[in-house]
Amino acid sequence: MEEKEFIEDFIRKASQLGIHISEENANLYYQYMELLLEWNEKMNLTAITEPHEIILKHFIDSITALPYIPDNSKVLDIGTGAGFPGIPLKILNDNSYTLIDSLNKRIVFLQEVIKKLKLTNIELIHARAEEYARNKEKREKFQVVIARAVASLNILVEYMLPMLQIGGIAICMKGSQIEEEIENAKNAIEILGGRLEKVEQFELPESNIGRTIIVIKKIKSTPNIYPRKAGIPTKKPL
Repeated sequence: MEEKEFIEDFIRKASQLGIHISEENANLYYQYMELLLEWNEKMNLTAITEPHEIILKHFIDSITALPYIPDNSKVLDIGTGAGFPGIPLKILNDNSYTLIDSLNKRIVFLQEVIKKLKLTNIELIHARAEEYARNKEKREKFQVVIARAVASLNILVEYMLPMLQIGGIAICMKGSQIEEEIENAKNAIEILGGRLEKVEQFELPESNIGRTIIVIKKIKSTPNIYPRKAGIPTKKPL
C-alpha cells in the first residue's frame, strides 16, 4: 500500500471515531506498519498482514481506547505483544506509557519501533505481569492499566488491578460476545478492589466487527496476596 492511500484510509476511519489524526502522525503509523511487516517475516508478531486490515484491526482498534484515558496519566499496557494498544495510543498523546511483555523478542522489536518513531516518555519491560506486580515500587502506581486481547476477564483483572492506584481505571479491550465473561468476573473484580464502571459496545468503522471496552475503577487497595504466582490465575480464576 502506498503511503498516501494509507494516510487517507487511516485518517478517514479515525475521524469516524471522532479522533483527529494529522498527516504527520499518520505517517508514524505507516512507518510502524512497515516495521511490523518487515519484522514479521523473521518472527511471529501478527497474523494480520494486509495493510487495510492492519489499519482497522490493529491501529484503529487500539485507539478506540483513547477517549477513556485521562490526560497526565501514567499508563501501563499489559501483554502488549507487537505494541498494541500502547504504541498507537502513545503516538496520539503525551502520557507516560509502560509496555510489558513476557517475550523478549517482542521487546527488541518495540525498541526498534520507539527508535524509528522517535517516541519519548515510554518504557519497555520484559516481564510477566504477575512478577511485575510484585515490585513494590510499581505496585498501585499507575492511573491507567490497559490490556487488549490478553485473557478472560476473570483472569485479566488479577493482572491489572494490583498495578492500579486507588481511583485509577482498568481498560479491558474485548470482542463483542462479553456478557458471560463479565458475569464470571464480578467476584474477582470485587475481591481485587475494583468496581465495574462502564461497558461500551460498538463496531469498528466501515465494518461489522464488534468490540467492547470495559472500564473498571479501583476503589480500594488490592490484598497483597494478589496476583498469585504465574499460572495460578489461569488454572484457578477467582
